Amino acid sequence: MAGDYHRGEMDIQEQAATYAAFGGMAKWGSLAIAVVLTVITLWFCTPAGFLGGLIPGIVLAVLGVVFLREKPGSTH
Repeated sequence: MAGDYHRGEMDIQEQAATYAAFGGMAKWGSLAIAVVLTVITLWFCTPAGFLGGLIPGIVLAVLGVVFLREKPGSTH
């Protein structure tokens, strides 16, 4: 059994794809949670109201997409 293993010969495409998917879900999920928390906190906990929470939420979402998107040529 142990003699059948040869280091570096196993196909790791599925592991690499799973790792990339988890990283993407964590990144974009964190942004979504931050936007929702910002909107509902400003909406319900301050006198700013619905628009006072929605506008900063949209700004945060746009900035988050700009900064978190995949940059061309970024390979590790």
